[in-house]
Amino acid sequence: MDARILAIDTTSESCSVAIWSNGIVFTRFFLVSRNHEKKILPMIRQCLIDANLDLQHIDALAFGCGPGNFTGVRIAAGVAQGLSFGVNLPIIKISSLLTMSQGAYRKLNKKKVLVAIDAKIKEVYFAFYELQSDGYWYGENTESIIKIEQFLTKINKLNDNWAIAGNAWLSYPILMDKKLNLLKSDIFMPYAKDMLVLALQKLESGEIIYSEKAWPIYIRNKFT
Repeated sequence: MDARILAIDTTSESCSVAIWSNGIVFTRFFLVSRNHEKKILPMIRQCLIDANLDLQHIDALAFGCGPGNFTGVRIAAGVAQGLSFGVNLPIIKISSLLTMSQGAYRKLNKKKVLVAIDAKIKEVYFAFYELQSDGYWYGENTESIIKIEQFLTKINKLNDNWAIAGNAWLSYPILMDKKLNLLKSDIFMPYAKDMLVLALQKLESGEIIYSEKAWPIYIRNKFT
């Protein structure tokens, strides 16, 4: 699909921006523990300059809608709303867990990815994502927040080899049981460049919204 996509993510300890234009990817990435709002707009401007584009040339804006850092998720949504409102730009919401699954696939070419990010107070946001033959990821319905003990029980039941992504594996080393076939991807946070292929798919299938509906996703516990 010939489209120009701008992707942004501030859901972790980084700001990430990427643009897809005529098959070329332009990207900016900056590690930052706070003040994402001061970094992301200059990064967007610079990425547009790199791509020799104005915002009016962009066909759709993708943003990381969570889960992740509470403030960072709200910043991404707010920036998306503001940019969209100014030029009536279509918006595409993309889960940060899905983005990291795509990142792990880019790194390892593995089609089964177990993503887990630290939700603090000994909980993790997680999902099991699988890339199917149609080129789409399935697993959105598995996204949840869960206690570490419950999560450990779930992954100990895995039979197949899975790639892993997210920072929970660093935060809670107990998850890395030597007996499990878990393949490290070194994808600890979302990268906007991994959102681009996902955004193109969603744009093609008409999964777009506009500024008034660009809200973050807040995951609730599905387990007791």
